[in-house]
Amino acid sequence: MSSEDPLSQLGVHAEADGGTIGVYSKNATSIDLLIFDDSDPNWRIDTVPLTRGHGDVWTAQSPHLRPGTRYDIRCSGPRGPEHHFNERQLLIEPYSRGLLRAGTKEWRSVVMDGGFDWAGTGKPHVPTDHTVVYEAHVKGLTTLNTAIPADLRGTYAGLAHPATIEHFHRLGVTSVELLPVQAFVTEQRLSRLGLSNYWGYNTLNFFTPHAPYATKQAQASGAEAVLREFKGMVRLLHEAGLEVILDVVYNHTAEEGLGGPTTSLRGIDNATYYRQNPDGSYIDTTGVGNTIDYGNPVAERLVLDSLAYWANEVQIDGFRFDLAATLGRDETGEFDNDHSLLTAIVDDPYLEGVKLIAEPWDVGPGGWQTGGFPNGWHEWNDRYRNRVRSFWLADIADARANGSAPTGIGSFATSLAGSSNLFSPERGPLASVNFVTAHDGFTLADLVSYDEKHNLGNGEDNRDGTNDNRSFNHGVEGPTDDEGIRAARRKAARNLIGTLLLSAGIPMITAGDEYGRSQSGNNNAYCHDDELTWFRWDWDERQSDFAAVTAELIRLRRENPALRPVRFGKFGETVPSASQLDWYDASGKTMAQQDWDSPENRTLQYLAASTPEFEEFNRILLVVHGLETDTSVTLPEREGVGGYTLLWDSALETVSEADAEFAPGGTVDMGPTSMKLFRAHGWR
Repeated sequence: MSSEDPLSQLGVHAEADGGTIGVYSKNATSIDLLIFDDSDPNWRIDTVPLTRGHGDVWTAQSPHLRPGTRYDIRCSGPRGPEHHFNERQLLIEPYSRGLLRAGTKEWRSVVMDGGFDWAGTGKPHVPTDHTVVYEAHVKGLTTLNTAIPADLRGTYAGLAHPATIEHFHRLGVTSVELLPVQAFVTEQRLSRLGLSNYWGYNTLNFFTPHAPYATKQAQASGAEAVLREFKGMVRLLHEAGLEVILDVVYNHTAEEGLGGPTTSLRGIDNATYYRQNPDGSYIDTTGVGNTIDYGNPVAERLVLDSLAYWANEVQIDGFRFDLAATLGRDETGEFDNDHSLLTAIVDDPYLEGVKLIAEPWDVGPGGWQTGGFPNGWHEWNDRYRNRVRSFWLADIADARANGSAPTGIGSFATSLAGSSNLFSPERGPLASVNFVTAHDGFTLADLVSYDEKHNLGNGEDNRDGTNDNRSFNHGVEGPTDDEGIRAARRKAARNLIGTLLLSAGIPMITAGDEYGRSQSGNNNAYCHDDELTWFRWDWDERQSDFAAVTAELIRLRRENPALRPVRFGKFGETVPSASQLDWYDASGKTMAQQDWDSPENRTLQYLAASTPEFEEFNRILLVVHGLETDTSVTLPEREGVGGYTLLWDSALETVSEADAEFAPGGTVDMGPTSMKLFRAHGWR
């Protein structure tokens, strides 16, 4: 960063004999640095005024600004509807690397040393086409794991414990995506209800790891120990070949709407950092009270500096951006896919090689932007989620009720092949992060077990959470002893996870789906930090079978590059690292145009051949049957194909060791609503 850039002075720059602090505020009239005693966070020992400099950056020097020092700032400024200055309010400095709670409503920033021995461990740099994302909660994943020492369960250290890493390896995932771990607090409304913010989408500070996820020993030792434990987690996961992706919340802060707590940005320069109407009310495109104004370059810089810190000082491999459409809203509030922040994140040399994943929507005007982000971004593909759920669940429920499914197989096939209807040829199939479930919504087990959400425990009379679940309970709402229904649910779940892991794009699995974790039909369990949401490790036989199937599917994906193309193919051309696709009907003939959208024709055969660039040639055949009837298919006859080896059958509860062989032109029986994966090989 250039020394002539005033924004390069932001935050604390400390040495053993003292340091400097820089704070941006266009509208403040004075800013003070407050220094607190090393042993008593409420005993102020010095007050240092900051001086306004070039670019409205206020700076000061102090011999107290050395590692371990506790400090705050306070700001004075004009009155008015757009301002919230209060000279008595103690505020978190926005670039704080460490935080210490001081009472129930105050925090102290902590000057950090940040030193850490990475022991030569580097980032794994998992190729994007090999990436399998595993979305997990730091606390919830290990709290109930008795294979981990009690004092490490539910912590950063517990996440990196050998027992947890063994599970990741056994499953075969490559990249662990953590729900928010930047310091966060519970909203005032939830606190009044006696609930807590479990997911963490209520950020207090963009640079500090959430201290309650550290071990009690680290918390007692202070902010430096918390950061070391976090870095230790990253190092151990990297040593195991696993990437760490952070779910980051830059669209809003924990200061909520007007009347919410003032902890940092609001008290420093409300008019700069938040979108407002002329009367001072907030323009809220996030649904949580406030929206950071990324029509302002200072707010953009805060995000870029935060990302660079995590990516370099903490060695994070990627970021998933919550409500990322907000980050692309210009000074008028409109989404612009060429927004300076979106392009700066991609172009920033400090973020080179970092995976960037957008949740491509918010609740503002034009808020749905799936497929609309610039090159360099991957996106959560909600259209994929909806189509896959509908095909295997909602359509089947309709067919039972009405005698016919509402749609054919065409849009499902498009999703299976990488969603070329959403993503441009330049971005390719890997722009799509495919998911069937996520933290937000039904778990996989609940998706096949409930028709309706059951959110009464959230304190909002079941009004919260989406009603558009596209789920199917298969005949009974919730738990049942009917083994026929239970078997149908398990098969539906195998079809869903099979589709996810055999589709072009980047698959994301939600932690617990691999064994069938249930939230009792709650599709918005953000406020439950208890066994409703925690990962269980005491699986029964069927749950173990499902985990083994999931691991087998991940292995098959890894071993068959035709399933994970980097680029979209082009008709009549050979595109490197694409897959050449041929589509056949149940009779083994090329799909006719009228067959794609026919509700009566929900059976297809998908023959994909890789176009090698870095791996050996590979060809697979995926057969999909989306009706609750038995049928038989004639395997396609294709030049260069001498036979088909069965690799996986979703009708089977367990992983089959048999390598059944079939000839082109031969017939294969398909059970109701099922899939079969074959490897196609040449003549032997």
